[in-house]
Amino acid sequence: MRQAHAEDARTEARRVVRNLLGEERPTAETLIGDVRPVLGDERTDRGLGLALGASLTRRSAELAAIAALLVGTRELGEEWWTRSRGGKLPPPDEVVRTAVAIEPWTDLTALEMLAAWIADDAADQLWGQPVAQVDLNSWQAEDRFELPPGVKPGQRLVVHFDAGGRLDAVVTRRPDEDLGSNLDFHSLRYSRPAEAQWSWGVAAGLGPHRLPGEDPDPYARQVPSTAAGILRAWALRHGATREQLGERWETVGDVVAAIERVDWMWRSGEWFGWWRGASALVDDSAYLPYRLEELAAG
Repeated sequence: MRQAHAEDARTEARRVVRNLLGEERPTAETLIGDVRPVLGDERTDRGLGLALGASLTRRSAELAAIAALLVGTRELGEEWWTRSRGGKLPPPDEVVRTAVAIEPWTDLTALEMLAAWIADDAADQLWGQPVAQVDLNSWQAEDRFELPPGVKPGQRLVVHFDAGGRLDAVVTRRPDEDLGSNLDFHSLRYSRPAEAQWSWGVAAGLGPHRLPGEDPDPYARQVPSTAAGILRAWALRHGATREQLGERWETVGDVVAAIERVDWMWRSGEWFGWWRGASALVDDSAYLPYRLEELAAG
């Protein structure tokens, strides 16, 4: 059942990518071909340089952020990149040059920060500035923020909950005559750059995603057979099929493709330990022995 949900998510992601980017099965090659004439050679090359600097298990997320920047630039125009915001927000072009994330996005990579920024700006252009921010980890609908002055019963206020994500809060009069608000969860929506980021990452998957100028090919690197055998055997014991795992794991590309096929995020919680081990194998991490020990102890 959980694997069926994973395929449903991929089907929906492909539909969104097709609508936004015109691609049924997105690849790094087609994305770069679409991005270059919109962002220009310099921004595209800098963005690809940032993606190349990420670990292979993060590359799909970085490319998904570039997809968001493509859709956002089409919506907001190239001037979005050069517009100074004052205060702590420099022009986005400066972030591409320095690769330094700034508040409130310091927990993101530079590309993810730019994707969040353009997703929020596109949402503001569509629905106006939000009056407050709410955390949807709590599904309490009533009175989640202080109302701005001058509101009236029945008025709908836009609130922010995620990068590019908005929903409405409806002003209502309480029995004691005070004004309050109820979140309308049916109004939840995302701007198109945010949709592009999610859908590209899901539809394209973990990879392999080879990029121009890579020599040697990082996906061709041989992986240690003992570690690969331990991870394959664990996956087989816990419900993965030989078809999903592939015939053999000799190279990083073999492992990346297998991680994508097994849909580990849609399986039981113990698969997170397997993911940590498989990602350490892909990224040639010094933590690999410890990850294998954790998996064996789990």
